[in-house]
Amino acid sequence: MTARLPFTRRAVLAAVTSVLLSAGLPAQAQDDPIKIGLVAALSGQSAKSGESITRGITMALDKINGEGGVLGRPLELVSRDDESNPGKGLVAARELVQREKVAALIGGLDTPVSLAIVPFVNGAKMPFLGPWAAGTPITQNGAEENYVFRVSAVDEIVDEAIAEYLVAERGVSKPGMILINNPWGESNEKGLTKALEARGMEHAGIEKFESNDVDVVPQLTRLKENGADGLFLVANVAPSAQVVKSLDRMGWDVPIASHWGPAGGRFTELAGPSGEKVHFIQTFIFTDPAHPLFMKLQESFPEIETLADVTPATGIANAYDSTLLLAAAIEAAGSTDGPAIREAMYGLSGVEGVIKTYDTPFTPDNQDALGPDDYVFTHFVEGEIIPLAK
Repeated sequence: MTARLPFTRRAVLAAVTSVLLSAGLPAQAQDDPIKIGLVAALSGQSAKSGESITRGITMALDKINGEGGVLGRPLELVSRDDESNPGKGLVAARELVQREKVAALIGGLDTPVSLAIVPFVNGAKMPFLGPWAAGTPITQNGAEENYVFRVSAVDEIVDEAIAEYLVAERGVSKPGMILINNPWGESNEKGLTKALEARGMEHAGIEKFESNDVDVVPQLTRLKENGADGLFLVANVAPSAQVVKSLDRMGWDVPIASHWGPAGGRFTELAGPSGEKVHFIQTFIFTDPAHPLFMKLQESFPEIETLADVTPATGIANAYDSTLLLAAAIEAAGSTDGPAIREAMYGLSGVEGVIKTYDTPFTPDNQDALGPDDYVFTHFVEGEIIPLAK
């Protein structure tokens, strides 16, 4: 008689697992999602910006997973709230890398948070894509092996654009600087000073203020007395609104060119009608309700009824494109290994984003995918961000 082997279900699973492990592949490795970590401000005054980044990533993941995922596996987003706090951002990044085993990180809404994360990701050889924070040293961090990439504005380039706008379009000859007192403000102080020096111009002074200041009249008064005929403004939503309200209290109507901080929330609700006078940089805005991505946003988020409900669109677009580029790099690398993904980032081409099509967006000497040709000046009109009339 022929003996029957006891092929129980447990025995079969054990055999399959043994084969996979002997081949160097953990069981179910080809089916598990590839985790992408997000570190951003998901609460507090910058929550709208964090929300826009989350929505941009989510829309991109829906597209990617709907087309079969990456390496035959779905992408999964794992988020952590940094509360705009550098220490909490670093802890969140460590947790996502060490505990959640993410393949890459996206995030860093605030420049101070990003700067706190940069040394860690470079040491961990963890790809880190920034869809918002614009501080120049984030990508230009001096690391021999730089794992930090960005699809966003860059302070030094923004500062040149702001200077050109105030001088050429608004006729300003002696601008003053009113800057948030943190590393983001410091980054822009360097960039704005450089832009003015290149034009042989002097400034009317550099004034700093805190994010919780409710009155910046003293700083603005000094700038006015020093002959400022225009202002460079760098701050996020709430502190930028305080600058505008202080100007109203002074009765000083002066041209203001700003970094994109005011775009991060309901700026004019905080600043009042004069908030519409602040002109600021964006990398993308929706101008057509028939735009495919806007229509998908409406499908996914019923609260979005009009273009004015997408604030800020630049966060959505930057995060959406960052995710597409990251997915393309993982696919090209054929691996979730950090160094392999980093190397693949340099060989990307033909990646169709919402801002533009990316052909060699990154090189070892320039890890910023966007430049001055991708900027547009905007302002708020009845709660909606629109391009300035030309």
